[in-house]
Amino acid sequence: MTSRTTEASVTLTVTVEASQATAFRTFTEDMGSWWPKEHHLLEGTLDKMVFEPVVGGDVYDLATDGSRCRWARVLAYDPPERVVISWDISLAWQLETDLDRTSEVEVRFVKLGPSTTTVELEHRHLDRHGEGWEPMREALGSPSGWGGTMRQFAEHVASVASAQD
Repeated sequence: MTSRTTEASVTLTVTVEASQATAFRTFTEDMGSWWPKEHHLLEGTLDKMVFEPVVGGDVYDLATDGSRCRWARVLAYDPPERVVISWDISLAWQLETDLDRTSEVEVRFVKLGPSTTTVELEHRHLDRHGEGWEPMREALGSPSGWGGTMRQFAEHVASVASAQD
């Protein structure tokens, strides 16, 4: 996995042993199977994550008590090549209701072969979060941020692919 930060973005690239379609489907439709369970904003216990596969759809967490927390919106949905979601999380790691103060996460799935895909994640426009956004960039670019999340994704999608592809 390679990682890079620029002024207002974090970029990670990982190659996974899965077809492009399996990698895309696992990233979107099966997000709850690989996303770190401790990375959610719910008050209660996380039950599942939902990714609505349509532009204008939501990405949200559901708690075991039925409460819901929408933390992203689907901005682009181009299976199996690309998805873009908003990051509606504030600098205080709470829900951001001012949509002008949200960033974007674009994920591209580049087919290298029938069972090998490069996944390129770019979390950009972090400066939109306002003054003091730099610590968010550092947290997201750290091994416990997108680095750890994408490592978990790569491990999970490889196990899914070995069963499907």
